[in-house]
Amino acid sequence: MLMRFSDLDRSSWEENHQFYDTCLLPFTGLTGLESPPEMTAALERLRDLLDLIEKPFQGRIVTYPAVQYIGTGYIGLINEICRNVKSSGFQYVIVVTADSKAADQENFESDLVLTLHDISASQNRGVNPTVGERILQMWKDVK
Repeated sequence: MLMRFSDLDRSSWEENHQFYDTCLLPFTGLTGLESPPEMTAALERLRDLLDLIEKPFQGRIVTYPAVQYIGTGYIGLINEICRNVKSSGFQYVIVVTADSKAADQENFESDLVLTLHDISASQNRGVNPTVGERILQMWKDVK
């Protein structure tokens, strides 16, 4: 079962939290200037990227609610969320974004940033080698 924040009630979290050491923080990167079809396409790209991570690594990763918009101070907000998530018990935070323009130029306080550039042209629905390798390497590089 994929684990999203809403799938965990207090008792299941208390019983199993030690198994979930990694938080995915989706970042859509919308500006508000997009048309509805453009927003839909951005959300679908992010969903597809999350699927490549959530499914193969279920049982260790919990997906948090997405940060949807870019605006003044959004980097500080994402960094604050990363710090807060780690202080609440997660060892790793992965920012996942389909908006590679934002991720390419920003320095988030996450352990890893994954973008569509990290995905090969393959339509493989298993562990994408590049994504999987980067996550496994992050887990090996214990700070």
